[in-house]
Amino acid sequence: MILPLHAHLRDRITTALAERYGLDTEAMPAIVIEYAPNRRLGDLAVTVAFELARTLRKAPRAIAQEIAESVGEMDGLGHLEPTGAGYLNLFLDRAAFACARVAGNVSPDESATTVKTIVEHTAINPNKAAHVGHLRNAALGDTLCRLLTYRGADVEVQNYIDDTGVQVADVVVGLRELEHKGIDEIRALAEAPRFDYYCWDLYARVTRWYDEDEARLSHRQAVLQDLEHGVDPAAGIADVLTDRIVRCHLDTMARFGVEYDLLSWEGDILRLQFWDRAFDILKASGTVFLQADGRLAGCWVMPIDDGAQGNQPDAETMVATGDGDEDTEARLKVIVRSNGTVTYVGKDIAYQLWKFGLLGRDFHYRWFATQSSGRPLWATTSAAGPPAPDRGPVPPFGRAGAVYNVIDTRQSYLQELLVQALMAMEHPREAERSVHFSYEMVALSRDTAQALGYIDAASDDDKPFVEVSGRKGLGVKADDLLDQLTERAKREVTARHADLAPEEQRRTATIIATAAIRYFMIKFSRTKVIAFDIDEALSFEGETGPYLQYAAVRARKILHKLEAREGIAAATWLPALASTPTDGLVGEAGDELWDLILEASRLDEVAEQAVRTLELSVLAKFAFGLAQRFNGFYHSSPVIAEHDDALRHWRAAGVTYFLSQMTRALELMGCAVPERM
Repeated sequence: MILPLHAHLRDRITTALAERYGLDTEAMPAIVIEYAPNRRLGDLAVTVAFELARTLRKAPRAIAQEIAESVGEMDGLGHLEPTGAGYLNLFLDRAAFACARVAGNVSPDESATTVKTIVEHTAINPNKAAHVGHLRNAALGDTLCRLLTYRGADVEVQNYIDDTGVQVADVVVGLRELEHKGIDEIRALAEAPRFDYYCWDLYARVTRWYDEDEARLSHRQAVLQDLEHGVDPAAGIADVLTDRIVRCHLDTMARFGVEYDLLSWEGDILRLQFWDRAFDILKASGTVFLQADGRLAGCWVMPIDDGAQGNQPDAETMVATGDGDEDTEARLKVIVRSNGTVTYVGKDIAYQLWKFGLLGRDFHYRWFATQSSGRPLWATTSAAGPPAPDRGPVPPFGRAGAVYNVIDTRQSYLQELLVQALMAMEHPREAERSVHFSYEMVALSRDTAQALGYIDAASDDDKPFVEVSGRKGLGVKADDLLDQLTERAKREVTARHADLAPEEQRRTATIIATAAIRYFMIKFSRTKVIAFDIDEALSFEGETGPYLQYAAVRARKILHKLEAREGIAAATWLPALASTPTDGLVGEAGDELWDLILEASRLDEVAEQAVRTLELSVLAKFAFGLAQRFNGFYHSSPVIAEHDDALRHWRAAGVTYFLSQMTRALELMGCAVPERM
């Protein structure tokens, strides 16, 4: 870790500036730390002298010299050298820095947040199988959770279940009107394998059925009303349907290494009248008002700031004008329609208020499942009941200090409205900490779509990628994609390691396939539409998950060989590094090893940047660059074949630290390191 060193350096310089120039907190400039372009210039560079030049009316060079004199000796850290241009270059004590990090004797960065943080992600409609697009949401959301936890936050992972929406209503319609199934038949059907696949096809059939006769949409409206008011048989069918589909989704996500703390069911929000309470708060604060005339007469509306543009403002947003006076124009968003029904954003506001502990009401909770890691999964419920036996107390859900909603860019407008509602209700802190983690869609490369049977070779569509549509039944199911990559990885593993037992081959292939998909979903900027390609994702060369895993496996193999050769474990000789001659670490001869150690130490800095910017691709690119640096070191700096004991042990220490940091970086992306590749 390098952030604690950054903090220590900033403290020393801040103290020097206060003592030398009498600068108070308000006058203190930001102390920016950069990385020197090569080791001859130093390891870190501080630019504060340039920031102070105008204030102090001195040349940056003179200021840098004075700061260096004031800071003085920095035992165990290194020394500052001013440059002619005005930089302050820090030359680290390589041996002390390396020994502390290899031994794990570095305290975490105290500036990391410890606030309770809710991350809501995945949120697949519980009406059919998960598809490839859902994997991007889950990969981004789960990686964000891991990064926040690594940075010290208390993270609560939520998965929102929309069990009363249109998509569920359509499948209920299909089961009743197309399949003519009763509740008992549906229960039996739900217990059959791949019920989510069955519903995938049924959902597409219902869509076509509606298209044939628009009058049939009345069935949807009737079911929606029944779901909202809990009227059987529709409500009972929906309960069976959504429970089983959610469990299918959980099984899919378990294969992907994703787990949760709480399933939040929309039906419970309705039954516990969260919206009624939120509506009272909105009216009391003046956030919404009843529109008396015009097109929105009878609607409760919320004024919208000009900044809330989003991607596609919906049909229930309009500009209201008064008597032709342009100064009275206001953009209004319908929260409650004139018929009394609540729009989506109304429910979202109620849920967001609950997340921050501002609603004044709470769910009841029930134990739902034990996940693969042993982590308990709870679910909301609207019925009070005794606690689950032997499950322990219910965790204190909600009441967060920060909330991240991982939802694609199509929801940007509604997410902006949540923030505006919080501001209007005079909750500026919560509004600031209400974050929409948006991302773009996932398509398929044409080769992958063809390999998965989604299009045929004769297709004359000239698009470079193939879009998916769950409503039309067009797309690749997440489990099919995982199966396909696992089988391909298994063929590669079997070819390389025929001696492995079949179950071990499959386990290794599963680890590789998961890393291939997760890394692919993370390595692109979240604002970029990506076309998933199987061959690219599974490649052992280039910017892929398997390439990173291969580098880690190679490092582990070096250490195992060294232990076999010397007959002692690394734990025996690593503590002696502090007294080992450092010829192989200092000077130009040690630059490559030092570069590997210094770069590996930046993981916490990169994690902080990823969270701060919400650009998780920086983590993926850091890990790829680190793997490249290690592979270059591996080819130029032999470990096992090195005859000099001190040099061999220093190089092995570098490999040890690389392996530790690369393993951690992969873990942050939800990827494991297999025993063999």
